[in-house]
Amino acid sequence: MQRFNVIITGSTGMVGKSVLLECIEHPSIEKILLINRSSLNFNHPKVNEILLSNFSQMQTIQEEFKGFDACFHCMGISSIGKSEEEFTKITFDLTKILADTLYKINKDMAFNYVSGTLTDSSEKGKTMWARVKGKTENYILNKGFKDAYMFRPGGIIPEKGIRSSTGWYNVIYVLLKPFFPWMKKNKNMTTTTKFGQAMINSLIFPAELKHLENEDINLLSNPPKD
Repeated sequence: MQRFNVIITGSTGMVGKSVLLECIEHPSIEKILLINRSSLNFNHPKVNEILLSNFSQMQTIQEEFKGFDACFHCMGISSIGKSEEEFTKITFDLTKILADTLYKINKDMAFNYVSGTLTDSSEKGKTMWARVKGKTENYILNKGFKDAYMFRPGGIIPEKGIRSSTGWYNVIYVLLKPFFPWMKKNKNMTTTTKFGQAMINSLIFPAELKHLENEDINLLSNPPKD
């Protein structure tokens, strides 16, 4: 069995936490490095956490990235209330610093980026956040990594006790919980469990499709067995 060492950003959020939990449970993941602004206060033999209050200083911890096979970049913010300059600084600029630093250390690494459904690959659309995320996706895909996938989730159903770091999201999830069994049958919905499994399977079962919507994420979470 091939084993992988992975870096995860944004593990304090719902999506990042889902990726972390699946990586811990998966036998193919041997070592996990978390990069967080604040501590997750999570102890596990597989996991090591580095706290970095300013992600623009990523180069200061670059020696810690040696020996890793993939980065699952799950860090992100909502565009609500943000100017394009503010949103670009966090979404594109910090991702660029991370990608540039990792590429300098290991060009043979895979880089998976959590984007969003309706992201604008042309970078020319009217929706600000979609343009910025499209620019970010394009930068990663053109950087030259061994492999890269742009995960574009829409609706995600939380499982395994995972909660969103955004309070009003949790209120919505509570209200929708009675409908979760029905929602899970919709191919355009995914779950935190499937999302994390798909992230890992992108390393085990490389695919030609690089932009993954919820339906693609669900398929990758349970690839056909030969």
